[in-house]
Amino acid sequence: MTKTPLPILYSFRRCPYAMRARLAVLRAGIGVELREVLLRDKPQAMIDASPKATVPVLVLGHSTVIDESRDIAIWALSHNDPAGWLGGDPARMAALIDHNDGAFKKALDRYKYPNRYPDEDIDRSQQRAIGAETIQGYEALLSSHAFLMGDQPSWPDMAILPFVRQFAHVERDWFWSQDWPHVIVWLERFLASDEFDQCMMKFAPWSPGDEPIVFGEPHATICRDIVV
Repeated sequence: MTKTPLPILYSFRRCPYAMRARLAVLRAGIGVELREVLLRDKPQAMIDASPKATVPVLVLGHSTVIDESRDIAIWALSHNDPAGWLGGDPARMAALIDHNDGAFKKALDRYKYPNRYPDEDIDRSQQRAIGAETIQGYEALLSSHAFLMGDQPSWPDMAILPFVRQFAHVERDWFWSQDWPHVIVWLERFLASDEFDQCMMKFAPWSPGDEPIVFGEPHATICRDIVV
């Protein structure tokens, strides 16, 4: 019997959107063929699958493509969610992630990459202050429980932490000197986790003809079942 090919996940190691997708795939225990992408030299196969040409892109079979990180994560966790990451209030979860992907990400990009916006008069300190308001909001949430939604990690934590990590690393000394001890514990716990280590494994950029790299569940039995 011929085995069904694994789904293909085009990814870029440092991209926070791609990181959240990989974290969900890992937690769901689903195997995918990981194709690491060089953003300056994107493979034509990825562009053909998703013309907007941004990572992550998940290719299921011959005709189904998911090219939004949130949708990839929900796809994975809807099939298998052993830690109950999707078990909280959907509206509250969506609101937290919407803010991260909207106002916070806008400020983060202008704080980290001001030269990408030559038509805007970017004040980096102002953009940092806008981002810090969001971090202070997380500090308030985390002062009463260990994670954003309660005492156990949930999907919003994993969807947002890659972006907080990026914000923290723009000016590390400044970030770690701020008065948000609960956020720092939350972030450092994430950075020290086995899940983060697995998510951030390094792979060479993919080229056609390369031996497939299986990422996630080693035998991919769940994945083979759900792709058919």
